[in-house]
Amino acid sequence: MRIPSAILFDLDGTLADTAPDLAAAVNTMRSRRNLAPVHYLTLRPQASAGARGLLQAGFQITPEHPDFEAMRTEFLEQYASTIAVNSKLFENVPSLLRGLDMLALPWGIVTNKAKRLTNPLIPQIDLQEARCVISGDTTPHAKPHPAPLLEAARQLGIRSEDCWYVGDDLRDIQAAEAAGMTSIAAAWGYCGATEPAHWKADAIVDSPLELLELIRAKLQQKKPA
Repeated sequence: MRIPSAILFDLDGTLADTAPDLAAAVNTMRSRRNLAPVHYLTLRPQASAGARGLLQAGFQITPEHPDFEAMRTEFLEQYASTIAVNSKLFENVPSLLRGLDMLALPWGIVTNKAKRLTNPLIPQIDLQEARCVISGDTTPHAKPHPAPLLEAARQLGIRSEDCWYVGDDLRDIQAAEAAGMTSIAAAWGYCGATEPAHWKADAIVDSPLELLELIRAKLQQKKPA
C-alpha cells in the first residue's frame, strides 16, 4: 500500500446510503403493475449494481429481456424524481471527510451513476466539496474499466499510483487494480453477492473512521524520524 496523495470514493454504498430511494423506485414500478412490494432487505444489496441489479431483484429481468431497456428507462426516471428523499451519508462519513480536509488530503468521487443523476444528488447530500466528481458517462467506459479512475487522477493532478480508491463492490476493486491504485474495500457498504474478503483488495475497512485511522497511520510513514 502506497502512501496516499488523494482518496477517491465510490458513491452509492460507500459515501452515501442511497438504497432507500433506489429501492423505493423499484417498488413504485411494482405498484404500477399491481405487484406487492419487494422487501427492502432483498433490494438493498443490489443498490451498488444500479438499474441492472435492482431490476433483476425486483422483476427477475435481465438485460437480455426485450422489455429491459424500457423498464430501465422507467426506473431511472422514477428514481430521478425522488433521488434524495431518504438518501444520506453513512454514519461518520462527514467525520471522515473532515479528517481528510484536516490532513490536506484531496478527495473525489468516482461513480457509475450517470451525470444526470449524480449532479443533482451531490449537493443534496452535502458532498459538494469533492475536488472531482466522475460519473459513469464522464468517460467512454464505466467501472470496472480503469478509465474513470484515471480521469479522476488527471483532474486532481495526482499520479494514479498515489491515489487510494474506496468502494463497496467488486467492480471498484477491479477498477482500482486496473488503474494502479491502492484498493480499499468498504465493508460497511452494500457489497453485493460476494464477501469483500474474496475481492483481493489491498485492505478491508469496517467503518469510515477505521479508514481514516488507516490513512493517518500510512501518512505517518512519510514523516522524518
